[in-house]
Amino acid sequence: MTTLYLVRHGETVDNVNQIMQGQTQGKLTENGIRQAQEVRDQLASEDFSAIISSDLKRSVDTAKIIAEPHDLEVVQTPLLRERDWGGFTGRFIPELKGEVWPDDIETLENLLSRAGEFIAFVKKTYPGKKVLAVGHGIVNKAVQAVYYGKQMHEVQRMTNAEVRILEL
Repeated sequence: MTTLYLVRHGETVDNVNQIMQGQTQGKLTENGIRQAQEVRDQLASEDFSAIISSDLKRSVDTAKIIAEPHDLEVVQTPLLRERDWGGFTGRFIPELKGEVWPDDIETLENLLSRAGEFIAFVKKTYPGKKVLAVGHGIVNKAVQAVYYGKQMHEVQRMTNAEVRILEL
């Protein structure tokens, strides 16, 4: 059985300012760096076979900090990218309430499909291993929805630098 440590990236400038980041790169705040360091220290003794990250900077930076004591390169994948929020990207989140969703937002079906592909990739590539993966709030929610066979709204959103463990 493969053990997946699923992590959300550390706090970013846009998280603090309530900006819809989507697939923008993002920048960790000082607090976000500290959060990643805390996860690093908490998991320093775990024997990971791989550390995987979304290919967006905020997740890569978080993963690189966590990877420090493990002497592992961070494997980047677009499968763990955050949901593409299309025309909502870069907007102030509280202002979006009640707005009609633009047609260019990534569909829920596509998001869940990527999440399923990610789970299959981890199981196939790292059978019986312990893997840490750093993603984002919504894509991590999708990974868990697929894993547990639940609807997205039934999965509690992860806080910044939160870790959840899934046995694949």
